[in-house]
Amino acid sequence: MWAKNARAAARRARENDELREAGRPVPSAAGAMTEARRDELDAIDPGWCPAWDTGWQRCYRLAQNHIQAGGTLPTATGEVMVQGEDLGRWVSAQRYGWEQLMPVQQWILENTLTITPAEDNERPVKRTQDDKWALNLAAARQFHTREGHLRVPRKHTEHLETAGALPGRQNGTDEPMVVKLGTWLDNTRKRAAKLPEQRRADLDALGMRW
Repeated sequence: MWAKNARAAARRARENDELREAGRPVPSAAGAMTEARRDELDAIDPGWCPAWDTGWQRCYRLAQNHIQAGGTLPTATGEVMVQGEDLGRWVSAQRYGWEQLMPVQQWILENTLTITPAEDNERPVKRTQDDKWALNLAAARQFHTREGHLRVPRKHTEHLETAGALPGRQNGTDEPMVVKLGTWLDNTRKRAAKLPEQRRADLDALGMRW
């Protein structure tokens, strides 16, 4: 109960600070925690009253508990699932989205989970429209080779085994890439009239149903 009340008081103080910064009147300071008290609690646990969403805090706590229980920090999607949360995916999102995190979030990740921002050579290469077409076409060809047709359900996703050799994969990784093939084919049909002749021919060769 004390922690709940303390968080409510801290949030009230934070809201008042935001009003002052915006030059707007503060209705009342009653029930708001003092800055000195907030600093004391922040020194004990910087995440005791997070300004970020509860989903981020939940994944952080799950990752922290996983490590404290003797586990290792996951680095790949699907490597560790805890209570329905993909911790590997979450860790990757923090590293690649480091610049969007608050300074205190960065501090917490570095000092409690030893998570650091991704280096430039780790980041995926930005794909051009031609790269994206090549990726989806490769997925279509893989599906056709395996199934003998291109009648792909809209919700089907194709795990492209040869994605490492395609543009947009950093360091030629061999990890399969998940391609939303059904959605791509459906969208391609809708813009069939605008497709270049060669692209349409590539899909015709696979028995594309327009």
